[in-house]
Amino acid sequence: MTADGAELSRCDIVAIGGGFSGLVTACRAAQLGLRALVLEARSETRYPCSSRYSTGVFGVMGGSLMSSPETLRRAIIDGTDGTAKPELASCVADNARRAHDWLISEGARFEPPPNFGAGSLDRSAHVISPARRFGAGLDWDGRGADLLMQRLEANLVERGGRIERGATAEALIVEGGVCIGVDATRHGRRLRIEAKAVVIADGGFAANQALVRRWITPHADRVLARVGPGAKGDGILMAEAAGAAIGGFGAFYGHVHHRDAMEKTSLWPYPHFDAMGEVSLLVGADGKRFTDEGLGGVPMANAIAALADPLSAFILFDEAMWTGAPGRTGPVGCNPALIEGGGWMYSAPDLTTLAGQAGLPAPALEETVRRYNQAVERNDFASLEVRRTTTRWRPLPLNSPPFHAVPLCAGVTGTMGGIEIDRHAQALKPDGSPFPGLYAVGTPVGHLEGGPRAGYVGGLAKGFVLGLLAAEHAAGER
Repeated sequence: MTADGAELSRCDIVAIGGGFSGLVTACRAAQLGLRALVLEARSETRYPCSSRYSTGVFGVMGGSLMSSPETLRRAIIDGTDGTAKPELASCVADNARRAHDWLISEGARFEPPPNFGAGSLDRSAHVISPARRFGAGLDWDGRGADLLMQRLEANLVERGGRIERGATAEALIVEGGVCIGVDATRHGRRLRIEAKAVVIADGGFAANQALVRRWITPHADRVLARVGPGAKGDGILMAEAAGAAIGGFGAFYGHVHHRDAMEKTSLWPYPHFDAMGEVSLLVGADGKRFTDEGLGGVPMANAIAALADPLSAFILFDEAMWTGAPGRTGPVGCNPALIEGGGWMYSAPDLTTLAGQAGLPAPALEETVRRYNQAVERNDFASLEVRRTTTRWRPLPLNSPPFHAVPLCAGVTGTMGGIEIDRHAQALKPDGSPFPGLYAVGTPVGHLEGGPRAGYVGGLAKGFVLGLLAAEHAAGER
C-alpha cells in the first residue's frame, strides 16, 4: 500500500491493453523470464475488442510474410508514399516471418485467405485458423482470432504472468524522465503498478469521437467506429501527457459501409462495399464522383470521411454487378449479405428515377454516369474530371438496368498515427531520444502507416512484430 492509499504491486513489464499487441508482448516477456502483467479495462472473460473482431489476416501491405525482407520493406515504403519511417519499415519487414513462426510455436494455426475476387489478398498470405464465416455482422465467437487470444492468455498464465481484467490505466508514472510504472483503477480501487517497462498496447482511437475529430475529421459523429469499445486512444493521451512524441495522424484503415451500419451492428464488419466500389463509382450529394475508386477500399473510406458531410455519399452499380461479379464474388460479396443484415438499396429502371429516390440531382448524375461509361468503353480515363486508376481493378460499365444506389458511410477500423517509436518499439521524446521504460506496440504507433493513399501495413503485423521486439528489448534492458 502506498502512502496515499493506493494498492502497490511490482512487475518487470506491464502491457496496457489485452488485445493481441498486449498479449504477445506479455507472453514473449514471460517466456524470457520477466514478470509480466496485462491490464485490460473490460471485465468479461472473453472481453470484446478489436483483436477478437479481426478477420485474422496476418500479412504486410496485403502481401505474403514469406516474401523477402527487402520486398516487404519496399512495399511499406511505396505503399505509404515514403511517409513510413525507414527503420520501422525495416524492423517489421525483417521480423514478420519470425513473428509468424513464433506464433505457431505458441499454438497458432494459419490457413490461406479466402478468394475475395479480383485484386484480393495474396493467396500466400496467412489467416488465423479457423477463418471467420464472413456473415453479416460480428461472428468472432470461436473463430481464429478469438481462439488465439485464449491460447496466448493461457500461455501467459502458465509462465507465471497474469492479466488483470477490469483494470483501467489512468496515467504513466514518470520520474527523472524515466517511465517507472502506471497508475490504474480496478473496481473502484486505486492501483500503483511499478515496472521496469510499460507498454502502450491499447489499440487506436476510433471509438473516441473527440480524438477522431482532432485527428481525422471534424464530423466524427458521422463516421462508423468499426472497432471494439476499448479503442479510445487512452494510451496515446497518457504518453503525450508524460512527454512522449506523437505524430503521423490524419489517415485511417477502414472500409465502405451502408449508411445504416451507423445504427445496425448487423451491417459491420461485413458486408462492406469495397469490392463494389473498386469496379463501379461513388458520387457525392452533387451527383458527381469525388474520389479515385481504383485505389481501393481504404482510400475510398478516407475520401468519404473527408467530405463536408461524410453521410452524403452513394455507390452506384447495375444489376449485372449485383447479381454477378462482384456482388456475389467471394465470401464478402454484398449479395445477399446486405439484405440478410437488414440493409436496403434504391433501385430503378433508369437513372432519372434513381436520382429522385436518392435525392440526387438527376442531370448531374446522368452526366456523371455517361462520362464514366464512355471512359470504360474507350479505356480512356484521363478525360474524367476525377482521375481513375485501373492498375488493379478493371471498371465495369453501368448499362444493365435496374440501376442501384446505396447510401454510404466510412467505417474506421484502425487509426493511423500515435506514439513515435524506434526500432525496438521504445517510445521517443520530442528531441528524438529514447523514452526509458516506455514502449508502444500495435495501432497506437505513429509514422509506420499513412500517406496520401492511407497505406496500411497491417494491424496484426504491427501487434505481433512490435510486441516481440518490445518484450525482447525490455528483457535485454532489465
